Amino acid sequence: MSEDVLSQGEIDALLSAISSGEMDADELKQEETEQKVRVYDFKRALRFSKDQIRGLTRIHENFARLFTSFLAAQLRTFVNVSLVSVEQIPYEEFIRSVPQRTVLNVFSVAPLEGRLLFEVNPNIAYAILDRTLGGKGAGMNKVENLTEIETRIMSRSFERSMETLEEAWSSMVEIDMALEELEVNPQFVQLVSPNETVIVITLNTTIGDTTGMINICIPHIVLEPIISKLSMHYWMQNQVSEVKPEHYENLSKNIKSVEVEAKVLLGESAISIEEFLNLSNNDVISLNQKIDEPLLLKANEEPKFYVQPGKKKKNLAVQIIEEYRGEDDE
Repeated sequence: MSEDVLSQGEIDALLSAISSGEMDADELKQEETEQKVRVYDFKRALRFSKDQIRGLTRIHENFARLFTSFLAAQLRTFVNVSLVSVEQIPYEEFIRSVPQRTVLNVFSVAPLEGRLLFEVNPNIAYAILDRTLGGKGAGMNKVENLTEIETRIMSRSFERSMETLEEAWSSMVEIDMALEELEVNPQFVQLVSPNETVIVITLNTTIGDTTGMINICIPHIVLEPIISKLSMHYWMQNQVSEVKPEHYENLSKNIKSVEVEAKVLLGESAISIEEFLNLSNNDVISLNQKIDEPLLLKANEEPKFYVQPGKKKKNLAVQIIEEYRGEDDE
């Protein structure tokens, strides 16, 4: 039952309190007319609309699928990357939420201004490293002791993986991402001011038996030049692309080379099992097809044309008379 609905006992008690003077009806009316105040935190200024958040969600759902395929091909093991959430928060809140020791990849996003952060849980980072070096993909958490070789391998792996993010963003803008630095301490990474709004995309990642989170932190300054393109209306409008003549020609050429099974029925007949078993040489089976009626040609079991039988050189052949238009076609 809804909380706004009073029980019969509560109604009786309320009427009794009003009739006895314990509660004034005018006070009740005054309470109803008082405006409710909602607390607004100016540190959490919302710069992205719900429609723009949905656009970012669609883009990074596609990225999760592309990233899954990329890691599975590179690591040759079970990989699953799924989008958990897309939210806008102050940069300071994001930095406080990440572990004290983690793998932070800072990327430039040309031609856009600013940089974005690709934060990878140490368990996932070491699982990628272990599989790259031929291991089983075991995760561990000792990023404070990264060797130069481990840093180099991780950097190259994450830099190559950003090609999938570039592809996911290509429906909105063409970008060229480059790894600028790899850091393990969040306090040493200052992308924007603490109160600046950032978009945080959270991905749940599984590699073999290892599970962890990957966060993509995108400052508002990076998305500001293309913020109008984030709306679903703009995204849907740009899905209809102009058909180029060369594309049409290539498609037509490919379709023409497709093989199709064509067959013509000379007629049908129904006989009993006994008659079938007693068939012998020179027996004649009458078909339901008349000589002066056209035959039906089927392409991949679909009726297509009426034809008449004949010969071309020494081969049996048929000549198309007209197109088949349905069961009621005369």
